[in-house]
Amino acid sequence: MTLSMADGWHRVCRADEIDDEDVVRFDLGARTFAVYNTPSGFFATDGLCTHEEQHLADGLVIDDIIECPLHQGRFHIPTGQAKSAPVCEHLATYPVQVTDGVVYMHIADD
Repeated sequence: MTLSMADGWHRVCRADEIDDEDVVRFDLGARTFAVYNTPSGFFATDGLCTHEEQHLADGLVIDDIIECPLHQGRFHIPTGQAKSAPVCEHLATYPVQVTDGVVYMHIADD
């Protein structure tokens, strides 16, 4: 399967560039995303915490949870669900695919 930007797929990085239980920041235009390598696989969410817009790529990944570095609010990575105060608004999630050792994420045109 060939993934193309014309179809909304964007190359993030090589899969081996994201350590186990880690996150990287991916910027596209004015938007920021977080791409994760968890025990359940690779995932992507919006890159800013819904509480005070802190970059989640600076946070801590524990299993399938990302903890915001500012106030330690937590989100479930696969679903984007807010899991602990002070966050109460969920994160948007995006499809991810690993092809030939490269991580791609799908971002629909607005």
